[in-house]
Amino acid sequence: MELTHAIQGSLRILRRQYFQIVDLARLKWPNADVLKTSEAQAWIYENLFDQNTVKSRPPGRYQFRVLKKLVSIIEGAIDNPEEDEISDDLMSLLSSLLSSNLPSETVSAQQKALVTYTFSTRPTDGSASSNELPVTLLESRAIIASSGTTGLRTWEAALHLGNFLMSEVGNEIIRGKNVLELGAGTGLLSILCAKYLQAARVVATDGDEAVVDAIKTNIFINELDIAEGANTQGSIESAALKWGWPLQAKAFEEDYGVGALDVVLGADVTYDNSGIPLLVSTLRELFDLNSSIQVVIAASIRNEKTFEAFLNACNRNCFVMEDINFPTIPEELQDGPFYPTTTRIRILRITRSAGPQDLFSV
Repeated sequence: MELTHAIQGSLRILRRQYFQIVDLARLKWPNADVLKTSEAQAWIYENLFDQNTVKSRPPGRYQFRVLKKLVSIIEGAIDNPEEDEISDDLMSLLSSLLSSNLPSETVSAQQKALVTYTFSTRPTDGSASSNELPVTLLESRAIIASSGTTGLRTWEAALHLGNFLMSEVGNEIIRGKNVLELGAGTGLLSILCAKYLQAARVVATDGDEAVVDAIKTNIFINELDIAEGANTQGSIESAALKWGWPLQAKAFEEDYGVGALDVVLGADVTYDNSGIPLLVSTLRELFDLNSSIQVVIAASIRNEKTFEAFLNACNRNCFVMEDINFPTIPEELQDGPFYPTTTRIRILRITRSAGPQDLFSV
């Protein structure tokens, strides 16, 4: 059986979900009649499981669960064992994983893992794009890491904002610009800007020193530390920045290496009501450094009152807020990255209005 373009497309979506460690219940399996073919099984082994060629593999426990499910689907689809069979490579790997000392589900969920989010260019004319643009991160899959921070995993607002930035309209905001990210977490957006969006310079900041160190690791994983100066990749670094602390132009440039700042990004930075005054204070300080900067904030609206508090604080400081119309892609139509859409996500463009700003406070 020849792997048609459509079949290869469905297999690629499965591969993208696999490397993003998407929950088994949400995996989009190709048709069982496709999976039982030797061609499809060979493709899956080579592109998902072959330890000699596949980099950044998911944890062994997850590999085992996916492979076990795959074998079960194939077994259920086989009508004639003399004509169809399960690949020796797949069965050998399953046996190897079964006999190995894999951690329990609970332990595995608490361990850091390499997670690859795959983006693609999205032309405004609606035409399809086959470009796969991966970002691999070492992150914690637990909701809150053992250090007590939510910054060691990637959240859906960052993935949605990343999709927007990959669009032609979004890329125009980043290309050739000096970019600062607030509350960068795993650093996904900053790495995306430096690796694929032709930002001139990117600084990923967070108030937690452990998170800043983790971003440095992710920069290394994506080979940006050795690619500085390349034509398609801008320079990037991570640094600590605590919201609410006063910023002075000279010290800011010395500490963060960004003089003429153009763009400020933030994703899921408005979820904590107690942090909103400090966040808006920092935005005001950044506008004082350069009144013409654009701030782009993506927020999952988990609590309407909390987000309303952020909007009110911005209004009191005479910030101009504009909703960017970029709908989420329904989960059943997503081809990477993959994230739930049950919670509404808003993207705001924030600028500063003309007039005396020192009369306003958070």
